[in-house]
Amino acid sequence: MIEEVLSLSLPVGERLVIKKNRHLPKGLKPHNLEGLKRLCVVSGIHGDELEGQYICYELNRRLQEHPECLNGIVDVYPALNPMGVDTLQRGVPFFDLDMNRIFPGNANGAVEEWIASELIKEFSTSDFAIDIHASNLFLREIPQVRVNINSAEDLVEYAEMLDVDFVWIHQASTVLESTLAYSLNSIGVKTLVVEAGVGMRITVDYCERLVNGILNLLKNEGMWTGPVDPVRKPIVSADRSVSFINAETSGVFVPTTRHSSQVVPGEIIGRILDPFEGKVKEECVSDVKGLLFTLREYPIVNEGSLIARILEEQK
Repeated sequence: MIEEVLSLSLPVGERLVIKKNRHLPKGLKPHNLEGLKRLCVVSGIHGDELEGQYICYELNRRLQEHPECLNGIVDVYPALNPMGVDTLQRGVPFFDLDMNRIFPGNANGAVEEWIASELIKEFSTSDFAIDIHASNLFLREIPQVRVNINSAEDLVEYAEMLDVDFVWIHQASTVLESTLAYSLNSIGVKTLVVEAGVGMRITVDYCERLVNGILNLLKNEGMWTGPVDPVRKPIVSADRSVSFINAETSGVFVPTTRHSSQVVPGEIIGRILDPFEGKVKEECVSDVKGLLFTLREYPIVNEGSLIARILEEQK
């Protein structure tokens, strides 16, 4: 059931419209929702992150295929920043603004602050929310959930249900209070931030795993009785160090190691090449043993560019 969440006029006769697809148990009337758990699946805050578009498609398809298996409310929001998705811009066009830096918004503020405040009201009655992201144009990420350490006690058990490889618990100092997830967690809506894949692309196998993970969470919460494939148990990192590899020179980066693989000290992750002189300018080497969970996707690098992140193996 497609519903309009909010709409407002734009210049030149256009309108900004944010919509959701609401799924209810078969035969239930829309006015008789008391006592049902509610999950919101959110995507498209950043317009250049497209993995969530496929996830929303596949989740909507499966829920529509088996409405008799649903015992709760699932609201799917493919594009919170529809103009950004339409134009492949990370932020909100016209406003030059990162939408995930203005929550919880301000009902009396500028247009985007008002939109953020209305969205917080929209999500505030949910039990759970899943905020789907897809890294950016430059980096590829394995399927992971990122959790603020202050919320970890409440969230990790749900993050482990999502069929991801890695649950990364961030220190409080690295979490921005202006994000959707922080704002929702602060008002009691259990919100998980998913990162998977790469910007401006769709990684189908990652997306299908995350759809299976969402259905698994629904099943564990008694909201879904339909089919769910077994999910893998993720690495949960509360105290393990993350090693960063940054470029020490500029050039063209070509990886020599498979993303999501295990690496060892001294292993070459990739090389930075000089196309003019036909030389290798730098070999990017791991100093640690662990999981290569982030790898450079965009080849052009400058000094300081992030090449890789490795979750160090416990000793």
